[in-house]
Amino acid sequence: MPRVTTENVLKVHPWRAELYEELHSRPSPLVETPCTISHIAVQIRPDERAAEHAHLAELCRRFSTRPPPEGASCFYQTFEGFELRWERHTEFSTYTFICRVLGDPLRQPSALTHIPGDWLAEMPGRATAALHLAFSCAEGALDPAELDRYFEKQPLRGGVVRQGTAYLYGSFRMHSDGFGRVVLHARDLTPLQAGRLVQRVLEVETYRLMALLALPVAREITPEVRAMERELARINQELTRAEGEAEQHALLDELSNLAARVERHRSDTTYRFAATNAYYDLVHERLRELTEEKIPGLQPVHVFIERRLAPGIRTCNAVRDRLEGLSGRISQASDLLRTRVELSIQGQNRELLASMNRRSETQLRLQQAVEGLSVVAITYYLMGLLGYVYEGFAWAGLPWSKKLAFAVAVPLIMLVVWRVVHGVKRRVQRE
Repeated sequence: MPRVTTENVLKVHPWRAELYEELHSRPSPLVETPCTISHIAVQIRPDERAAEHAHLAELCRRFSTRPPPEGASCFYQTFEGFELRWERHTEFSTYTFICRVLGDPLRQPSALTHIPGDWLAEMPGRATAALHLAFSCAEGALDPAELDRYFEKQPLRGGVVRQGTAYLYGSFRMHSDGFGRVVLHARDLTPLQAGRLVQRVLEVETYRLMALLALPVAREITPEVRAMERELARINQELTRAEGEAEQHALLDELSNLAARVERHRSDTTYRFAATNAYYDLVHERLRELTEEKIPGLQPVHVFIERRLAPGIRTCNAVRDRLEGLSGRISQASDLLRTRVELSIQGQNRELLASMNRRSETQLRLQQAVEGLSVVAITYYLMGLLGYVYEGFAWAGLPWSKKLAFAVAVPLIMLVVWRVVHGVKRRVQRE
């Protein structure tokens, strides 16, 4: 009996396998401690994706290992001396280099010492996050002097994470090499547990910086948003005083130009502001997953990030809301002005129709007058012709009284002519 599968029984959606595997994409690394980790996130354009794949293949060629397949969204490979984890996201890619070390990782060089310098320099994209992480598993607490040296005397934040099983330290500043630095210290963590902790820390660093990408954009357009708000206020004031049609049309043109400028800014920033809030939510989620507790004398990492990150996010949201409000107010002002213009046009149309009615009535009266005159004129000419008939009868010796015949014929002919003229008029009106 043949084996029953979805392929030979059901009509399978073409994305079904991809959707099943989505939950298993980008798994946490297995991290053997002690180790050093270097993490780089680069913002990548769609036209740079092919170059990115070729760049990864070039690194694999140099180390004589298998390159990533075409169209891959992630690539995990162990090289000589280090492990590479490459992951493609919607608008950025991450490169994570993990190097197992012997001894104190705070005194070891970074994992990038194993990477060719020219290959790093030619990496496609623009780096947003760059972080060195040292994961220690030594006995006892870390030496404060050693931490001070590693962080180049930068102020530290830190806390106890993962239900009290690990310590997290960070300055959240760039150091002399242009990288941020983080220290993790824990014992008795399995490689999977250590990998999950590392992944959360790296994601906090990446997502917090990606969330702030909208802040320079918001600061850049804020002066123009303020100017557009003032311009809209001026137009609204003039709108209350505009009476003439020319003034109203001029204001409507100004509103249309202002609406075009606002919509251009909205279209340019909608994605960036939406992405900022999505990344901000991810930062909150990863911080909650760390379940951080306070270390005496140090500000907790989650408190520092939330307090310093939230104002920037609120600034972005405020600019976004101001653009949305501007768009709505311009739409309302345009509707109001169009209504006034339409009412003015309707008033003009009423006056035009009234004038046309008056002209029609005048034309009707003139037509009626002309119609009466036409009946008289036609009767007159017919009576002239009838006179020749009467003269012929008189010449033939018939006893006709011309005056009496004219007196009888005039009203009869006028009645006949009037009936004929009105008949023609009714036929014309029906047509």
